[in-house]
Amino acid sequence: MTKFIIKRILYGFLVMLGVITLVFFLFTILPSDPARMMMGQRSDLATEEAIRKEMGLDLPVGVQFLAYLNDLSPISWYRTNDPESFWFLDDNDYDYVSIASFATSSLVLKKPYLRRSYQTKRPVTEIIAEAFPKTLLLAVVAIFFAIIVGITIGIFCAIFKGTWFDKVALFFSVLGMSVPSFFAAILFAWVFAFLLADYTGLSMFGSLYSVDDYGMGLHIDLKNLILPAITLGIRPLALVVELTKNSVLDVLSQDYIRTARAKGLPYRTIIVKHTLKNALNPVVTAISGWLASLLAGAVFVEYIFDWKGMGVVIVDALNFYDFPVVMGSLLYVSIILVLINIINDIIYGWLDPRVKTQ
Repeated sequence: MTKFIIKRILYGFLVMLGVITLVFFLFTILPSDPARMMMGQRSDLATEEAIRKEMGLDLPVGVQFLAYLNDLSPISWYRTNDPESFWFLDDNDYDYVSIASFATSSLVLKKPYLRRSYQTKRPVTEIIAEAFPKTLLLAVVAIFFAIIVGITIGIFCAIFKGTWFDKVALFFSVLGMSVPSFFAAILFAWVFAFLLADYTGLSMFGSLYSVDDYGMGLHIDLKNLILPAITLGIRPLALVVELTKNSVLDVLSQDYIRTARAKGLPYRTIIVKHTLKNALNPVVTAISGWLASLLAGAVFVEYIFDWKGMGVVIVDALNFYDFPVVMGSLLYVSIILVLINIINDIIYGWLDPRVKTQ
């Protein structure tokens, strides 16, 4: 098991290294000049050159990449006698613990540094720390909605197999898997927050925190979570319905279920006590991987509903060419995806020893 875990962690590390490389070179070769974007209309050649030198944009791309890896790495080099050196860490941006000191540099332990926003000059970690909890809340609520509603519908589809209820549920499941999230978000916003707003009381736009009518401060407004969570949960909901139905039907065909029926146990008892316990294992296993997908797929849903999470942060940063924010957000989401996949692989290996041989 230890060898299996080490192998999965190594694979995850290689994936993250590939993502870091791709993200860096993608945004490095883009035509827009970050120095000019920072200065705006007030830019002049001398100031732009000074900013480019300060940011290290005048260095070869390979050196910039190594410096970026140095920023991201928890163990980094810091030059003690040249505070203007771009290659080593800057006292203003790092809290670190020295591991070893040399004549002109030190090996230090620090938090990964995602640099600063071009527009606001704030550390990217602060921007992400404000936005990510809202995205996480949205994803968790969406997945719970998918689990509760999907399992319930799937059970009834299995019980009433072949009936109109099963056929209607199957139709909407296929539709839910086929409709893109951004289109579903627009449709839900138009129907439930515009056409039926007088009945639902829902708004087309709104985040977790809202300003009260008197402008006295912020308060939590959970009703703004309803539409984005339902929209984001449609795709996993459709998957859960199908998985639950097929799993329940498979369990109902087992010999021990036939034995329970032969003994005269009530059908409700057979379903609740004997069927669900075994039927929900593959459903829960599949759902564990969907949380990561929802975190990555919430971008368009958040932007359409103006939910102030990672989606709005990424889109706004792209509009203003704020590359450090975009790069930091992509890397943050990517490492979460990798960690969740590693945890899932470890759980699979623990539950099914055959996985360890793959």
